[in-house]
Amino acid sequence: MYDLNTVETRSYRRINFQRINAAALAVLPSILGRWLPGGKTEGNEYVARNPRRADKNLGSFKINLRTGHWCDFATGERGGDVISLAAYLANTSQIDAAKKVAAMLGMEADHA
Repeated sequence: MYDLNTVETRSYRRINFQRINAAALAVLPSILGRWLPGGKTEGNEYVARNPRRADKNLGSFKINLRTGHWCDFATGERGGDVISLAAYLANTSQIDAAKKVAAMLGMEADHA
């Protein structure tokens, strides 16, 4: 049976995106402080400068601290979880981002 929250890589190892995202969400404020220094919390959102463009002011790049959804309202770029944010910030694939987030959290990426 195919699980939408798990993807098989070429080496047939399974990446459990749901488990990695849940673990990252539990410590999201700390992660965002590392990835996006200089941001601030406004209600349920972390507001930061987008490091992928010449963003001079806080305001348009926001991450929901409860869900991990994120959006740059100036460009329309958005994603639905912490791994997609990591992929966007590092300009890498979702699989590579999931592996890096898992390693940062001290967990294995491939346990289903």
